[in-house]
Amino acid sequence: MHPHLLLLTTPSSYRLPAFLAAAERIGAYTTIAEDTPAALARPRPGRLPIDFTDQSAALRAIRDLHTVQPLTAIIPVDDSGVELAAIACTELGLPFNRPEAAAAARDKHLMRQLFARAGVPSPTFRLCTTADDLTTVAQSVSFPCVVKPLRLNGSRGVMRADNPDQFYAAVRRLAALLDRIEGPQPHQFLVEEFIPGFEVALEGLINRGQVQVLALFDKPDPLDGPFFEETIYVTPSRLPTEIQAAICAVTAAAAQAVGLEQGPLHAELRINERGPWMIELANRSIGGLCSRTLRFGIDASLEELILRQAIGLPIESLSRASQAGGVMMIPIPQAGILRGVTGIEAAQAIPGIEAVEITAPLHYPLTPLPEGDSYLGFIFAHGPDPTTVEAALRTAHAQLQFTIVPSIELTEARM
Repeated sequence: MHPHLLLLTTPSSYRLPAFLAAAERIGAYTTIAEDTPAALARPRPGRLPIDFTDQSAALRAIRDLHTVQPLTAIIPVDDSGVELAAIACTELGLPFNRPEAAAAARDKHLMRQLFARAGVPSPTFRLCTTADDLTTVAQSVSFPCVVKPLRLNGSRGVMRADNPDQFYAAVRRLAALLDRIEGPQPHQFLVEEFIPGFEVALEGLINRGQVQVLALFDKPDPLDGPFFEETIYVTPSRLPTEIQAAICAVTAAAAQAVGLEQGPLHAELRINERGPWMIELANRSIGGLCSRTLRFGIDASLEELILRQAIGLPIESLSRASQAGGVMMIPIPQAGILRGVTGIEAAQAIPGIEAVEITAPLHYPLTPLPEGDSYLGFIFAHGPDPTTVEAALRTAHAQLQFTIVPSIELTEARM
């Protein structure tokens, strides 16, 4: 019988198509569990609409599916499904991480506590709420600091503050964002030490608690704030071999501190004169469409490696092609309505550019960071070395022009 995979995802996921393609390649049957409010749930073939926030109902639906069509593995495609996957796997006796470890990989306060307890180099932190007296809090904060939500990803809601006034403004802005997402109420957030330095992203696969490094990406654009929008990722890293080894060691210690034992690992670190610092890690693969830069063995995708490990199939090779690769996540320059994009053909004609994919739909509103959670699109490149790849990405991006017009808010007419 074909393996049966349950993919936990969201309606707006960038990652799902790559996982579905990987499942087809290895001959696995998939059911998609989509995070959907109960009032909007409509059964469809191959789909299991469940509300991830209603844990008991979601687990009941997964158990019912398993009874009828036994599951081989449950895979969280996005951050939102990591905890549910861990709990469901524990109940059904399927391999995955312990629920406590999955919770710590999602909650940045739990993560910071475990890092500190294990001696993993990471920022000092303080847990606060939006109901606190911010004047009192600011008196005990060392500036510059970073204001950060506990559970959002993709740098959403993350802001730097260099003084008390910027701190008050950042907290108010974060509170407004969390009110829109979770409803008006006091919200917890972190105030962290700002760690200066060069940032990297490590992509790995954890097997029985051992981190296998798949790729180390440089992020050549400075990420110093006030917001932390990522743009260019390039691999292999150009950092010295000894620094790369230190990055891998800190990542392995961080994964062990959290208690992760299996599955994908995406970690963000900063490097300065004091060595690597763990900013945060996640029990998922790299975000957006960025995994397209990675191919393993005979043209296996990152998602194929993840699925093979989950269902116990052999992984032929973790080696990658000798060429360098990179991706640019095209930032949203301003809020408004996207009316048009030009220069795509010119960008695609740049040597080394493999594809330019605009993912933002025309005539829909754009929201930049720190409130937004998406990009205009992605540019992909390969070349003989990382420097050539980075240059191609920047040249291609310069060819693109985006027409963005202001949004017009509708107000109630008064007679």
